[in-house]
Amino acid sequence: MRKLIVGAFISLDGVFQAPGGPDEDPDSGFRLGGWATPYDDEAIGQSQQELFEQPFELLLGRRTYDIFASFFPHVGSDAGNPIADLFNSVPKHVVTHRPDTLAWNNSHALTGDIAGAIRALKQEDGSDLLTQGSGDVVRQLLAAGLVNELRFVTCPVVLGRGKRLFGDDAQASAFTLAHSASSTSGVLITRYVRNGEVRTGTWGTD
Repeated sequence: MRKLIVGAFISLDGVFQAPGGPDEDPDSGFRLGGWATPYDDEAIGQSQQELFEQPFELLLGRRTYDIFASFFPHVGSDAGNPIADLFNSVPKHVVTHRPDTLAWNNSHALTGDIAGAIRALKQEDGSDLLTQGSGDVVRQLLAAGLVNELRFVTCPVVLGRGKRLFGDDAQASAFTLAHSASSTSGVLITRYVRNGEVRTGTWGTD
């Protein structure tokens, strides 16, 4: 069974709305778009390169798909964007109510029971599934217990408002910290691997 990996830039208070630019996702009057860009450095670039080095297929919500589809088909590695050719070529599985409007190369619609469709997709042969952005989809994946790995770039900023990665319906799950590093800008780069159920206990006393 192939893994499902969630990659995300996230703030200290769990917000992951519009890390890359002011116009990325202004929903609900969010005015702090681009909050992750001041922290960009070589360590973050290296972590993203390592994330995309392994074979993967993209799993995207419709909003993120439309953002990507309006950009990546028009650039390439010769334009200073080394992941453009990769994103343009890999299979893209898109959660959408408009399956007939997926014009980006190698795009496939997921409709109906999304958790069931993604569960079936994980059972197929192929590369691991990787999400980028796609907040509504990620929250459904977490609620259904379908996420195998979390790859976070945590920026040292509290935003106070905005879309948060984890909703109250996220399935209780334990994760193991498989890798961690810090950047010169104070960013934490982490990889968490799912490790079964949440374990509980009681603080001991002397």
